[in-house]
Amino acid sequence: MSKRDYYEVLGIDKGSSPEDIKKAYRKLAMKLHPDKNPGDASAEAKFKEVSEAYEVLSSPDKKQRYDQFGHAGMNGQGGFEGFGGGAGFEDIFGDIFDMFGGGSRRNRGPQKGSDVKYETTISFEEAAFGTEQTIQFHKDETCHTCDGTGAKPGTSVKSCSECNGAGEVRFVQRTPLGQIVNVRPCSKCRGTGKQVEVACGTCHGKGLERKLKKIKVKIPAGVDNGSVISLRGEGEPGQKGGPHGDLYVVIRVMPHNLFEREGYNIYCEIPITFAQATLGDELEVPTLEGKVKYKIPEGTQTGTVFRLKGRGVNHPKGYGKGDQFVKIVVEVPKKLSEKQKELLKEFAAASGEDVHEQRKSFFEKVKEALK
Repeated sequence: MSKRDYYEVLGIDKGSSPEDIKKAYRKLAMKLHPDKNPGDASAEAKFKEVSEAYEVLSSPDKKQRYDQFGHAGMNGQGGFEGFGGGAGFEDIFGDIFDMFGGGSRRNRGPQKGSDVKYETTISFEEAAFGTEQTIQFHKDETCHTCDGTGAKPGTSVKSCSECNGAGEVRFVQRTPLGQIVNVRPCSKCRGTGKQVEVACGTCHGKGLERKLKKIKVKIPAGVDNGSVISLRGEGEPGQKGGPHGDLYVVIRVMPHNLFEREGYNIYCEIPITFAQATLGDELEVPTLEGKVKYKIPEGTQTGTVFRLKGRGVNHPKGYGKGDQFVKIVVEVPKKLSEKQKELLKEFAAASGEDVHEQRKSFFEKVKEALK
């Protein structure tokens, strides 16, 4: 099935700003998250699709590649298509070597196993403070019955009769350029060079069996959406004595209903009343570690931002901690009683023009501009 356009997935236009992209992702992620749709495979698939689209469109470099080449430009870059799949340079040059009789370069020696990708979702708080998860996935392991030989216990393993144990066959092809020797893995022994008399009943001669693997993964404090934790040697087994591939755990972080994160800093908005802004007050400000008190001065204006040092997110490598920035939003009451209206009128009459310094300064600039 072909992938949908990433802009269509997020429901935005190609010219959308980074803020619009982030808002669209947050809205869809909150709606489709598996924790809010338990047992709904369709919602889970859509959540992964939305996360993949955001991962590409939120990165300037990946977005530029996607805008220019579409999904074709994302192999190995977006959605982690490069893990254990796709045609990379090694495959391309390997085909060229095969064409001119050099295929044995790829097939003769040990080969590393395929990498495995696993996605896990954590909360905003778990990303900030770190957590530990037990993940489980299926992977190939050495068959416990035959110890990887592929032969039924008590029977022997011999050299392949087709390739005489070489694991590859050669044949000559006539071309306009002359004769070319082609090399291919032996189809009878699948390139192993060996044959079993009686196949193992557990793995049917493959030497491998599919097992459910459980691994504890320590997720450090400070990871962000799209972070990748690599576990060496936890991927698929290699061939011909080659090492195992690696396991890549891709982190998806749920949006928070109050906080937003940029890097290692936390941002939030605090609404206050007109009276609090005018007279000043001591506020209770929510942080990731609980509420703290902060005193705002008299005459605080809407849009004022203050900083709570060290209330952000830890750097995963221990390079310090971010801050929390709190933006003040002064709420203007929409419904007033008659008494409240009268008091405000008295306040306005008593205030005159002198107390409105910003307004007075604005009109002075207007008069100056019109002279």
